[in-house]
Amino acid sequence: MLSRFVVYFSYYLKSSRHYKKTKGFFWNLLENEDSKAKSYFDLLMIGLIFFSIYLLFYDVGHELSSLGNIAETAILIIFILEYLLRFWVHSDTHEIILSQYEKSIYLKIKFNLSKAIKLALAKKVEYVFSPYAIIDILAILPSYRPLRILRIFLIFRIFKLFRYSNSIKLYADVLASKRFELLTLLIFTGFFLLIASVSMYIFEYPEAGSDIHNLFEAFYWAIVTLAAVGYGDITPHTLGGRIVTMILIFTSVGILSFFTSILISAFNEKIPELRDNKIYTDLERYHKFIIICGFGRVGQEIARQLTKDKQNFIVIDKDLNNINVARKLKYLAIHNDASRNDVLINAGINRGATAILCISGDDVINVYITLTSRNLNKDIHIISRANRHENQNKLYQAGADNVILPFEVAGLLAAEFMGQPVAFEAISGILQEQSEIVMETVPITEKSPLDNQQIGLMDLQQRKLSLLGVISANPIHLKHKNKYRVKQQHFYFNPEPNFILRHGDILVILGRKYGIEHFRNQMEQQRLLTKATT
Repeated sequence: MLSRFVVYFSYYLKSSRHYKKTKGFFWNLLENEDSKAKSYFDLLMIGLIFFSIYLLFYDVGHELSSLGNIAETAILIIFILEYLLRFWVHSDTHEIILSQYEKSIYLKIKFNLSKAIKLALAKKVEYVFSPYAIIDILAILPSYRPLRILRIFLIFRIFKLFRYSNSIKLYADVLASKRFELLTLLIFTGFFLLIASVSMYIFEYPEAGSDIHNLFEAFYWAIVTLAAVGYGDITPHTLGGRIVTMILIFTSVGILSFFTSILISAFNEKIPELRDNKIYTDLERYHKFIIICGFGRVGQEIARQLTKDKQNFIVIDKDLNNINVARKLKYLAIHNDASRNDVLINAGINRGATAILCISGDDVINVYITLTSRNLNKDIHIISRANRHENQNKLYQAGADNVILPFEVAGLLAAEFMGQPVAFEAISGILQEQSEIVMETVPITEKSPLDNQQIGLMDLQQRKLSLLGVISANPIHLKHKNKYRVKQQHFYFNPEPNFILRHGDILVILGRKYGIEHFRNQMEQQRLLTKATT
């Protein structure tokens, strides 16, 4: 009867939307690192911990007011509730019971409720004896006033901060990564302290006027000497004691040096992770940003333009030299392989990234990054760089929305505009950011003097302007060469003089800003005049 009720109740919990929603809410609040609610909760708990420490210190020499007692009680209740909630969300007891029940049904054996409950309890006990859970319990004990000796556990309120800060967690990971070296050093140090303490006790205790009266004082002297503190409250009086002191002093130099080298080595290994952790934290403040994969000459120019346009972005590159350049420019930069799933996920490809630029100098790497990006996010806009024309289709097949061939574009411009100084002046002006040189579009409207006119009759050279190309969706232009598809339209690069313009087309013109503005005004005035006379 009991087994049937437990199984029924477990199925009820599994199917209950309210239960799932409630538990999911507290899991996001307490455990989900990607949850904004957790970040706010962590800040609240850090504030409560510092405030509770202040109250406990104040209570040592002063009497807390009634308001202070209420605040301390409220904080204690919050700590207890947090512990119980973490205990609850650590594992799903009903899932474990149902797993055992369904296994017994499949094997056609009797369901053993006690075994299922033991497995469920084992998961809960696993949490109870985890380091963070022990710290949580010890952090509650200082609030028990009748036993003031429990105030020694006040230090665990500070250790509790490790749970709420990723950076502090990383410091704990630093020590954990060197636990073998630290344990070896600890065993050697403890063994040496024992020898030094016993030796000092043997040499000093029998002597009259000795500062050492028991083994504990000898051990205390050994620790103080090994730590290079040397309070001077206990000093050796015998020749044997002084020899032991000298040996201990020389040994302590080696032990402290070894300990320091272990810590420095560990932190050097973790510094990149600390820096990346800081970058990911800064990135969470941005609702929209762009991921730049590759920070060579092309990437640097794109980053400069994005900075000028006040757009947020993050740089990812395997080349440490490129990353150092990005960091000197105060850009968010990660030294890692952008083709790895975890790197792009941490960089926010599914959390705020609107576009990803695959612009490394290696086409193979760009293909891998494009494949990974499209696999992780089906909707993100991907722009890839192809250094060789034959790799263009591969990038499109990998999932790129647009592919840029910088060397081909540069060669095409040089070939098409050879002998046209106005065009070169305009392009050079744009690249050098001269304010009077611009690239602008001029739409051709109905009744415009440019409608149904050949390009060769526009006399742009006399106006010191240069036509870069025409953007059009009109199918009548498809017979012309040098066309490039742009979404639902085509871009006709440097079209032939017999190219006939139609209303709806857009001219892309290079030249000085006031020259283009004057040309646009003239075309508009002629259009209005024609409209008025007809």
